[in-house]
Amino acid sequence: MKINWGTSIIIAFIAFISFILFFVIRMTTSHNANHDLVTEEYYKAELGYQKEIDAEQNAINSSEQIQLEKAPDGLLVVFPEGYDNTNITGIVSLYRPSNKHLDFDLPIVLSNSHLLVPDKRLLDGRWDIKIAWKHHGKEFLYKESITF
Repeated sequence: MKINWGTSIIIAFIAFISFILFFVIRMTTSHNANHDLVTEEYYKAELGYQKEIDAEQNAINSSEQIQLEKAPDGLLVVFPEGYDNTNITGIVSLYRPSNKHLDFDLPIVLSNSHLLVPDKRLLDGRWDIKIAWKHHGKEFLYKESITF
């Protein structure tokens, strides 16, 4: 049986569409692909984004920056010496991109100019750290991705 060029084009289109549909169906029904959102309440978080931008700019404009140091006991968050330790309130959030069950928050409670994140809570790999603090009514925000 001889196939003309019109029929072969139709067969090629059908084969291509079948190929694409196979992968679309396979990816949407696969349980191996995790389709979680980064933030559970994404739209609510989006409304406060301008405050976050302003707080990050305040941290950049300050005279001294926060420093992160790897210590034998964990991750050391060192605040600048010019801050009064009793007037700092806030939260240190650690986000693990590969597993949301490892995410955790620590309240900032300082007796001296540094805060220690315990080593037992930090598994090896990439972490996104976000430090949000308030000092004398002014909000600050520091973000960094680290590999522990």
